[in-house]
Amino acid sequence: MKVLHTLPPLLLAAVFASPAMAATCDVDVEANDAMKFNKTSIAVPESCKQFTVKLKHTGKMPKASMGHNWVLSKAADLQGIAAEGIPAGLAKDYLKPNDARVIAHTKMLGGGESDSVTFDTSKLKAGENYAFFCSFPGHSGIMKGTLAIAK
Repeated sequence: MKVLHTLPPLLLAAVFASPAMAATCDVDVEANDAMKFNKTSIAVPESCKQFTVKLKHTGKMPKASMGHNWVLSKAADLQGIAAEGIPAGLAKDYLKPNDARVIAHTKMLGGGESDSVTFDTSKLKAGENYAFFCSFPGHSGIMKGTLAIAK
């Protein structure tokens, strides 16, 4: 530690400023051909002004048969969004156009594809129940999780 005492104060501060201590305002999520996300919950630090979700479809099947996206809404809105999105079709990511209940979503992905979405966290309220899910028909029943503001 003697060496550290000879460093200028700003450099010394940089040495001890760990990136792990800073709020992480993004998350990597994977979806696979077994209709599973690798995360069942996501905590968004309350200090984040924006939050990014990076989705990767780790499977091999095409989006027409095993497509996945990541959709965020209030938990109470999940079923309605999923049901009403089916008629929109694959071209519209199985989401009703301009559905105000959808807080954020990625595009529909096939195996090997990736996408990300960044949203303003001011759209979220502490204590509210939020859900993320895949809107591909039939997937939202098991491909879902919770998202919450973390203090």
